[in-house]
Amino acid sequence: MFYMKPATANSIPFQKSPVANGISCTRRFPILLLALCVLISACSGSVEKPKPKPPVPVTIGVSMRKTVPVQIRIIGSVESISTVSIKSQVNGMLEKVHFREGDDVSRGALLFSIDSRPYEAALRQAKAALSRDVAQEKFARDQARRYGGLLKDGIVTQDQYEQLRTNADALAESVRADRAMVDNAVVLLGYCFIRSPIDGRTGNLMVQRGNLVKANDVPILVTINQINPIYVTFSVPEKELSEIKKHMALGNLKVEALIPNDPGPAEQGVISFLDNMVDSTTGTIKVKGTFANKQKRLWPGQFVNVVLTLATIPNAVVVPSQAVQTGQDGLFVFVVKQDRTVELRPVVTNETYNGETVIEKGLNPGETVVTDGQLQLSPGTRVTYGTENSKDKVTRQ
Repeated sequence: MFYMKPATANSIPFQKSPVANGISCTRRFPILLLALCVLISACSGSVEKPKPKPPVPVTIGVSMRKTVPVQIRIIGSVESISTVSIKSQVNGMLEKVHFREGDDVSRGALLFSIDSRPYEAALRQAKAALSRDVAQEKFARDQARRYGGLLKDGIVTQDQYEQLRTNADALAESVRADRAMVDNAVVLLGYCFIRSPIDGRTGNLMVQRGNLVKANDVPILVTINQINPIYVTFSVPEKELSEIKKHMALGNLKVEALIPNDPGPAEQGVISFLDNMVDSTTGTIKVKGTFANKQKRLWPGQFVNVVLTLATIPNAVVVPSQAVQTGQDGLFVFVVKQDRTVELRPVVTNETYNGETVIEKGLNPGETVVTDGQLQLSPGTRVTYGTENSKDKVTRQ
């Protein structure tokens, strides 16, 4: 049950009438809509048309024909052709070191002198024993010869003769043993003077003068590395094996070594070694190049950038490599047309050499391509470059 208060002169009814101030809500909306339309039509005459976009500043390049080498670029390491660890072959005191650490030495150069007095004495002793046994052997031979004559005359027995002949043969063998002892003493005495077996460069000296050295003991005395000629070792992909073998069969296959942070020219060499098997874990094969290294710029253990040239592509169409972009449909370039608008052109590429990419399909020589500023471009965009606008901070490549 609802309670309704009786209406009075000063009271307001509980339910308000849909008409307020003489205008209903349903009539007020069309009036507002009409006013809005009039306002829009009045303002439409003053709206300006959108201005065309300004040209995009870009850097450009031109496609051209060139002869481009087919190369393999890879990191390699320098390796000494020969490394020799010098050890003593006799016991004794190190008397003298005849070089300084890091010196270049020639084959046969004297490196170390070990106290040779004990070995000189042993050599004299071996020679004395040889002289004694030679004399005894000579006497025994003479005596056996005399007994041989007496045996024919029946003065001595066969046993006496055989005993003297056997004694002479035994002394002859002693003489041969003595000569071997002399030769051995000469060899040991020679070991007291250690000479370089190769031409190379000495490393760190591990033992100083006055130290006692032992035969084949550690540490080694010094290490010598052959510096020139020298190897550069690197690995190439298995797919290049047939091409390398073909060119090696025709003659010397040239290779270059670029030294990082060295402004000098590349070192020139030839391929001298191709491994006899492919590494199945990496799919590569080891290759060695021999370099004359006359200026000793290559150093064992050093990393270098290797450039192996296999062939050349004559009359190839090339563009700056930064002109080639990658999109969802593959590689493309922006080509600048005569009206300075750009066209997106799909391309097929091949080799890259010295910052230039070979275009197998999609471009002709002499066409202008965008090399910088591609992010702001779309097909039909107008561009500016060179002297068209002095405010453009762009250059032509």
